[in-house]
Amino acid sequence: MQLHELTSKNQKSKKRVGRGGKRGTYSGKGMKGQKARAGRKLRPEWRDALKSIPKKRGYKNKGVHEKPAVLNLNKLNTTFNDGDLVTPNALLQKNLIAKIGGHLPDVKILGDGELNKKLSFKEVEFSKSAREKIEKAGGSIK
Repeated sequence: MQLHELTSKNQKSKKRVGRGGKRGTYSGKGMKGQKARAGRKLRPEWRDALKSIPKKRGYKNKGVHEKPAVLNLNKLNTTFNDGDLVTPNALLQKNLIAKIGGHLPDVKILGDGELNKKLSFKEVEFSKSAREKIEKAGGSIK
């Protein structure tokens, strides 16, 4: 004999409520209300969640802006050689950024650290301090 072959001998039948007998007029359901009705259909929980979402003018038209991938100058100083072109594709190949949702993210260079190499940049955003440090090192921005 195995565990799945065991059966209990005292099987209780499911209690059928609302058919007269010992339970009286309300059959254990109380008086009136949504839960006392036959074939009661409770209000779905998702409906309450839907009603709590703001439905103000222009709410659904808000654009979802992804934040750019950020890099500091000291990372670029260690990974790129003098005179290299820095693009999002080049950063992806050097594993400094990763794809988000199957596409390349926007890239922003921040000014933390020092830059000693002449690098040229294309299709990249900059902070004010990063732009100054790149131009001081002799780099170019296209």
